[in-house]
Amino acid sequence: MTWLAPLDAGLRDRYLRRLGLPGPPPVGVEALFAVHRAQVERIPYESVWIWLGERRTIAPLHSVRHVTGGRGGYCYHLNGAMATLLGWLGFDVRWHVGGVQGAPDSEVGATGNHLALTVDGLPTDANPGGRWFVDAGLGDGPHEPMPLVEGEHRQGPFTYALAPSVAVDGGWRFHADPRMSLVGMDFAPGDAEQQAFEAKHRFLQSHPDSGFVRVLTAFRRHATGVDALRGRVLTRQDEEGDTTTDLTTRRDWYAALADVFGLPLSDVDDERRERLWRKVDTAHEAWLATAR
Repeated sequence: MTWLAPLDAGLRDRYLRRLGLPGPPPVGVEALFAVHRAQVERIPYESVWIWLGERRTIAPLHSVRHVTGGRGGYCYHLNGAMATLLGWLGFDVRWHVGGVQGAPDSEVGATGNHLALTVDGLPTDANPGGRWFVDAGLGDGPHEPMPLVEGEHRQGPFTYALAPSVAVDGGWRFHADPRMSLVGMDFAPGDAEQQAFEAKHRFLQSHPDSGFVRVLTAFRRHATGVDALRGRVLTRQDEEGDTTTDLTTRRDWYAALADVFGLPLSDVDDERRERLWRKVDTAHEAWLATAR
């Protein structure tokens, strides 16, 4: 196991309550799937906190406190928190240095812009090796764990694939569905520690060239598809196709954050809410002007 914080039973139980789980489940494939599904359905992938002017560490316990406090985050926070919970529950979970390829011409390899996870020791008839790829930090990524074996995996309206990486010796490649917001992700075979991601995290949360700084983003995965928010634009992808709505009022935008993404932002006062909405609205209008 890469990292395990001392058990905080109260924090663990608050986490499980946010996931809608009644208590610590016994270690097993069924529990792994239940935690993963609940994580991506109830805790959003989001950069709202960046647009609020907040700054975070990627220390795993800090990430657990963010998600149990009603917020989300990006991969370091979501996978860091989920790995901590799985470790507390007794799973053999491991961190890996990953690299998301956002576009066909983007850099490939384990660049450190993603924290990837695997869980060992859970063999099934379909996965006798007992090793699983788990990832709650890809936004519109998998709804459930996948056996870490080469092949395609269908989940709802999306088809993913896992294969040995051609960019990372001994590593793996996650191939995204063509409808996803990324092309794929490579990750290295060895265990990783927090410091491997610190430099990329500093860039992602604050640099003007960071996609999270340029566009406010939120994702929520569910069994039948995915909801996405980019600036003012709300999109649902499912078997029927894509449905897009421009949220042109502050009221509708905050209602979507709360109702669709589980982000009521109850800890944000009205003055900060107004500044956030104005910032998002102004950025969206500037984008429209450029598009025209």
